[in-house]
Amino acid sequence: MVGRIIETDACVAEGAAWLARACPRMGHALQQVGPLPLRRRPDGFAELLSAIISQQVSTASASAIWARMQAAGLTDPDRILAASEDELRAPGLSRQKARYASALARARIDYTALRRASDAEVIETLTAVPGIGPWTAEIYAMFSLGRADIFAPGDLALQEAARLLYDLPARPRERALRDMAESWSPWRSVAARALWAYYRVAKQRDGIR
Repeated sequence: MVGRIIETDACVAEGAAWLARACPRMGHALQQVGPLPLRRRPDGFAELLSAIISQQVSTASASAIWARMQAAGLTDPDRILAASEDELRAPGLSRQKARYASALARARIDYTALRRASDAEVIETLTAVPGIGPWTAEIYAMFSLGRADIFAPGDLALQEAARLLYDLPARPRERALRDMAESWSPWRSVAARALWAYYRVAKQRDGIR
């Protein structure tokens, strides 16, 4: 079953108001950062490939590599499958990510069907593809599918923002942050937006593209 979908800025604002009522610290963060961005993106192959490129690199590096991939026309599955490893690596992909790009192209995911799948089914389908772990699947579900109650606890910026906001002695590990996020349901995707925005204010740099 598909739950709430974030379609507009009003949806984000509704979620932010709920979080502010539910958690004083989250309310404090929202006061600091102002209105949260919608961050909706298209769905499909190119967006998922872009999420793979963003894995474990800075936002600046990911943006630069993606711009070069677009310039080279390497944003659709047929073009990826036709390219050599050297062609895939020329824009800045590591050898491993070049393999992941090819694996995604071969997977031939039914992106339209994913729009109707449950959150759990989306994560299961995507993580079956080599190179797509929970973080990439969660980011895709959150921004490309607009799922309102998805979180990405493995994200280092979210972990650091949670540490700062809740005055924790250390960054919460993935499992601990996932448990923390339970209290932000059914608006965990908006809580993630709030934490990324808080990270940007506190650290003076972006935590996500």
